[in-house]
Amino acid sequence: MGAMSQRILLVLGHPSADSLCAGLADAYLQGARQGGAEVRVLRLGELDFDPVLQAGYRGEQALEPDLCQARDDILWASHLAWVYPTWWGAMPALLKGFIDRVFLPGFAFRYRSGSVLWDRLLAGRSADLLVTMDSPPWYYRWVMHMPGHHQMRRAILEFSGIRPVRVRSFGAVRTADAARRALWRNQAQALGLRAAALPLRAP
Repeated sequence: MGAMSQRILLVLGHPSADSLCAGLADAYLQGARQGGAEVRVLRLGELDFDPVLQAGYRGEQALEPDLCQARDDILWASHLAWVYPTWWGAMPALLKGFIDRVFLPGFAFRYRSGSVLWDRLLAGRSADLLVTMDSPPWYYRWVMHMPGHHQMRRAILEFSGIRPVRVRSFGAVRTADAARRALWRNQAQALGLRAAALPLRAP
């Protein structure tokens, strides 16, 4: 019986299908499939859902069919790759709204009764973050202290049990020429190939 292949969910968090992020996502997809992984793709700009969690956690908000499928895809995946830009220091509203609607109590985490602790319901999965930015990555790291990276890696994914989370920053986009962007696409393809070779982990 052959070894199981890595199951990768690739999430494009940029609303535009012709963005640099979309190109990096396509390159990552190519690398992952080249490495033998099974890959599903979520392009958030093509999904139909309300990105606003209308009542917070005080009431239930029915999930649209696209979000029901997205939850199934997350549960199916052994590895998640997120490709998105940094706008105003963090992720776009579209991606934040997707997380607000999908990463809910009972799905991504569960608070323990009478305790400050919680159960991480998405444990057993790893993740890659491919994040573009107009700032030079060194400036984002040392001057701005990477607020968006900390939010996504620590406050969302690791909080839900997804680890390790590897982050790759691509920038500065605003001044990058065609050769630089081609190099980034090659790097994204290599990241996809690497992800396909990761050992499968038990939940």
